[in-house]
Amino acid sequence: MDSVRIDKWLWAARFFKTRSLAAKAVSGGHVTLNGNKAKPSRMVQKGDMLVIRQELLAFTVQIIALSEQRGPAAAARTLYAETQDSMDRREQLAAERRMARLQGNPPERRPDKHERRKIRQFLKKE
Repeated sequence: MDSVRIDKWLWAARFFKTRSLAAKAVSGGHVTLNGNKAKPSRMVQKGDMLVIRQELLAFTVQIIALSEQRGPAAAARTLYAETQDSMDRREQLAAERRMARLQGNPPERRPDKHERRKIRQFLKKE
């Protein structure tokens, strides 16, 4: 096998839980192949560079091996090599989120109906 669909590879490499989620991410522009937007049916080969954005995280990976089948997580990690810059950025983001969590106490629950009404009244006065 010398090429695989990008959505199948992303699913097999365990970046997305389902193949349809991988296809939606590629269609939505959250995955770039060698610096260009791609369609889910685009074929990837060994050596291609992918930038995968998931919520706050961004992975920059180089494809090392191809697979159409989803296997264990340990096998999935052998399909790609993440760049050092990408790992550093993710570690820095995780550290920032930890610090933000320690500095401020997020609310333990959402405001109920009565509290939301008070908030709206307060915001109307301004």
